[in-house]
Amino acid sequence: MEGLIRKTSKLVVLAAGAALALSFAAGCGSSSPDPAERAVNAANRADQAASRAEAAATKSQQSAAQAQAAASRVEQAASDAKAAADRAEAIAAKTMAGAHHAAHHHHHKKAEEAPAEGGAAAPAPAEGGGAAAPAPAPAPATP
Repeated sequence: MEGLIRKTSKLVVLAAGAALALSFAAGCGSSSPDPAERAVNAANRADQAASRAEAAATKSQQSAAQAQAAASRVEQAASDAKAAADRAEAIAAKTMAGAHHAAHHHHHKKAEEAPAEGGAAAPAPAEGGGAAAPAPAPAPATP
């Protein structure tokens, strides 16, 4: 884009120089625009068009930079969201595994505490691996 602007500027300068040379050669006697004046006017219009093109190119570059920055922010947000989802999934998996383990442990503990078929709770085994001692008889009631 800058190359085009440089070329246009050079053409404008050349056209203006040619217009001046023609005006010196032709003299200043006519009231209607002579070819030199038309060339100067055309050079001025070309210069204005080049300035507008340069401004548009600058604005386009700024817009492209803003779009690239926005795309980068979107990509970062997507990466952050994926990381958060992965963490949530890991926490959920850990929670589910812990809940399953706790329910399994609770079920076995209930079975150990359940009364035997006779209605009385099974005595806990005594230390040392021997049989459990019989429970002491209740004390006699005093009159």
